[in-house]
Amino acid sequence: MMSDKNGRIVAGADQPGRYLPLLKGRRVAVLANHASRVGKVHLVDFLLENQVNVVKIFSPEHGFAGSGDDVVPVRDSVDVKTGIPIISLWNSLKPGDPEELNSLWEGYKKPGGAELADVDIMLFDIQDVGVRFYTYISTLQRFMESAAENGKELLILDRPNPNGFYVDGPVLEEAYRSFIGMQPVPVVYGMTTGEYARMLTGERWLSDPGLNPGLTVIECRNYAHDRLYRLPVPPSPNLPNMASIYLYPSVCFLEGTACSVGRGTAYPFQQFGSPLFPRTAHSFTPRSVVGASDPKLTGQKCFGFLVATSAVGARKEVTGGIRLKWLLKAYELFPDKGSFFNDRFPLLAGSAALRRAVESGTGEAAIQESWRPDLDRFLKIRGKYLLYQDFHG
Repeated sequence: MMSDKNGRIVAGADQPGRYLPLLKGRRVAVLANHASRVGKVHLVDFLLENQVNVVKIFSPEHGFAGSGDDVVPVRDSVDVKTGIPIISLWNSLKPGDPEELNSLWEGYKKPGGAELADVDIMLFDIQDVGVRFYTYISTLQRFMESAAENGKELLILDRPNPNGFYVDGPVLEEAYRSFIGMQPVPVVYGMTTGEYARMLTGERWLSDPGLNPGLTVIECRNYAHDRLYRLPVPPSPNLPNMASIYLYPSVCFLEGTACSVGRGTAYPFQQFGSPLFPRTAHSFTPRSVVGASDPKLTGQKCFGFLVATSAVGARKEVTGGIRLKWLLKAYELFPDKGSFFNDRFPLLAGSAALRRAVESGTGEAAIQESWRPDLDRFLKIRGKYLLYQDFHG
């Protein structure tokens, strides 16, 4: 990486001189969404303005426009502005019970040979947030597999990880693999998409260990894992600001419970509560909004806690890593302990151990210490694939 600790961080997409020569004269398939931008211009528009032949667009969860609900299918369409077909890689997924969530491993649509017959090179430019259950890294893996299986080159325009300043959380166990957790990595893994892609290939974690896509990563400039990075565009509907992005790895565990995390309010993943909690000073009522048309506990007044509304406050809350105090507090306050957890919780946690620890009254520090051996093993793997200066060095 070109290093200048005082320089402005420059994403891969904002360095067109490094990737346009690789695309000129070739038929390009782009995996992108609303946050795929070159400055203030959408990547697809920028490529077309520079005479790049974009033949199709693939889109991830929430769709090309980035406004779709969590889990809800997104259908194929056509980009009205350019006429380029948009193929949704999320259109075979359905919301529902835990069996359907487990089936995400098979249900995700992966580009096939027919869809790639008129493609020379595949380009990935999605803003990730560095959290295992945020589905864009699973989308990345399937895209990589498709490129390798069909003999296509793959180009990743790397972007900084806004949660790249730490590594923490339980490491996923094999029995709990799904599309919200495909690999043995912790909840917060401290890598960019470019680094993660290198790890998937190097550790032979793709669906066939022999797969080795022709991978090129356009690295960020002036980025290091200990540098904070404010996203210029919200990456998905329910992560509207940096406070929600910082709190997401910790508060999202409550998605696997009977509580609301504030979807359908102005502060998703910045608050939590339940109609069954004792009355508190803070309350909220989830409503139907763009990106959360039918949020959990819609129309019900939830009592609970507002964790933080500012990026500074949220960042301070997670200075020491993932916080479990909100999960532990919610469990303590919920009157019916037997119905607190749902079957999605172990998929988010990546094992059954966290639920057992909460139910047995184990404290936050002891739970976090139990993660240490697996985290140490992961850090050794991770270190082999870093492209940027780490927070340890």
